Amino acid sequence: MVDPGNPNIEDLIRFATDMVCGAGAEAMKFYGKGNPEVKFDEDLVTEAELRLVDFFRARLAEKYPEHGIFGDSMPGQDYVHGEKGFLWIYDALDGVANFQAGIPIWGISLALFENFWPVLGVFYMPVTGDLFFARAGEKAYLGKEVVRIPDPGEISNESVLLTYSRFHNHYRSTFPGKIRNLGSTGAHICLVARGRAEGALLAHVSYQDLAAAQIILTAAGGKLYRMDGTEFHLSDYLGGQKIEEHLIAAPQGSFKPLKMYLKEAE
Repeated sequence: MVDPGNPNIEDLIRFATDMVCGAGAEAMKFYGKGNPEVKFDEDLVTEAELRLVDFFRARLAEKYPEHGIFGDSMPGQDYVHGEKGFLWIYDALDGVANFQAGIPIWGISLALFENFWPVLGVFYMPVTGDLFFARAGEKAYLGKEVVRIPDPGEISNESVLLTYSRFHNHYRSTFPGKIRNLGSTGAHICLVARGRAEGALLAHVSYQDLAAAQIILTAAGGKLYRMDGTEFHLSDYLGGQKIEEHLIAAPQGSFKPLKMYLKEAE
């Protein structure tokens, strides 16, 4: 937890929100400018990601030079006093296929941890202007509006389940509502946090994909579950290893009603 000897929490929040908004303005210079002659313009995405990573590094070095960045080195296992205990987890582009194709569902993710404990998470969607934010253990916000998952009602043909690409290769679903893949892990989780979807089935995700969004989801009254119904702990992957398992983002207590509609494909 942030203590008086460390940076003021309000300053950290301001830095995080200003950073993602500034990175969003940089990203918009590349948005939708993929080569129309190819299905996925890898060169454009690489250039944009490098620009956004440099943008973040420069601003962090200027404001908090003692803070660490996830991915630069293995985080130490011992408690660290002072600013060296802070670790930022940055995902420059969540939803790269949408980004390069000019589809507005993509975002920039930034989380802060202090000695392995979550401090804050921000997810920003530059095209729509949606800015999700939460301090760990407190309320979640969309802009200035408090975000809280409503009490789950009965799943019906108007319910929404968000999924990943090639979902039907792995599962057979009897979900009675709408099944959608919007192409951004952070956006999927934040939409669950906002109560716009009953859940999100996640696959092929990384630590960077989940760090900020999980803080927002938890603050809004949701959880990440493993497919056996146990709670997923991101700290198990602090070493940066791939997250091979599938997960479900859902309101607390709603795992079983969702899982009953999913059967593994034979």
